[in-house]
Amino acid sequence: MQRQTARTRMAKPELLAPAGDAECFGAALQFGADAVYVGAKDYGMRAAAKNFDFPALHEAVRQAHAQGVKVYLTANVLPRNAEMDAFPAFVKEVSACGVDAVIAADLGVITQLRAIAPELTVHASTQTGVVNYQTANALYALGVKRVVLARELSIAEIAELRAKTPKELEIEVFVHGAMCMSISGRCLLSEYLTGRDANRGACAQSCRWKYALMEEKRPGQYFPVDEDSDGSYILNAKDLCLLPYLKELAEAGVDSVKIEGRAKAAYYVAGVTNAYRMALDALFDDSPRAVPDWVMQELNNVSHRPYTVGFAFGQRKDLIWQEENGYIRDYEVVGIVQKQENGRLYVSQRNRFFAGDEVEILMPQKKPLVLTVTDLQNGEGEPIEAANHAVMDCSFLCDEAVPAGAFVRKQTAE
Repeated sequence: MQRQTARTRMAKPELLAPAGDAECFGAALQFGADAVYVGAKDYGMRAAAKNFDFPALHEAVRQAHAQGVKVYLTANVLPRNAEMDAFPAFVKEVSACGVDAVIAADLGVITQLRAIAPELTVHASTQTGVVNYQTANALYALGVKRVVLARELSIAEIAELRAKTPKELEIEVFVHGAMCMSISGRCLLSEYLTGRDANRGACAQSCRWKYALMEEKRPGQYFPVDEDSDGSYILNAKDLCLLPYLKELAEAGVDSVKIEGRAKAAYYVAGVTNAYRMALDALFDDSPRAVPDWVMQELNNVSHRPYTVGFAFGQRKDLIWQEENGYIRDYEVVGIVQKQENGRLYVSQRNRFFAGDEVEILMPQKKPLVLTVTDLQNGEGEPIEAANHAVMDCSFLCDEAVPAGAFVRKQTAE
């Protein structure tokens, strides 16, 4: 068995972005993803997302391949007997759509994929819980081409795993987004409390709830689990962010860096994908350079929990966030650019904004453009003071070039 040796030139990792629907898929393509992972209507771990039926999946693959972008399909639930009976027909439909890989967690699913459609590339999901090189090698022996490592591994452990696995086996790691408090997302808490099975894509996010302690003989009297008298969010994990450590991950042998978020909105997909695209290009192009400060700031401009590096440097004690709301939202999307003509931006409104507001335009691979809304007009070209009707058409002046699909945002009121 061949082992990974030192690389003469550190390769730029693949940037893998999420998409829960067609709008998010388009954002991932436009804002720089090398690959996009999506779910079908069945067998995926995000039941709440819109996901893709087979005609939509076929069209998404066509669009992506036209731009040199790969598409990976999630089939990472832990299926029951009846679902396995229906699985062969599902696999044949997936294969016909031309996806570049299927992400699976269950050993039965993996072996069925290899038997039914050997032409399909198989990636082992993080739900498989790969935390050592022996498991990675066992999956490789089953025909798996890539392992998505558990989030609980440190960069040093990733490097050791890389050194003790075949060089042909690709390694993918999560670098950004929500983290589950259970090992690699295999959690029973949601099903136990609500009947919604997290391992079948229906997680109720019970780990984000507020918990208190109640003594048996004092019903109704709640005791805080820690020093916070308002209670404790003992399972509410912060969000992962490893953008500052992309070089270290590449040095450890990581082939693909993955953004979590198939349940997130298109603006999130666009903003986070754009930031990681800019960082990767800065660090790994022919003339490497420092990542601009504004790139990291972009990750603060999407809805997020406070960031943590997770387990990247060993066991951490700062993973929990003791807040009820759960998210920091400093910006909101107020419109999406439809076109630009004669020095005007034509926008489909998403949230209310006014003439005179300072807004920012999020565009692919560029620092956001800051401008003041001037000469605001409705869809009929009439002057207005506010764009305050849902999804209304409007326009305002803008001299700089802006592509269709760019996001118009403004800071939220404090």
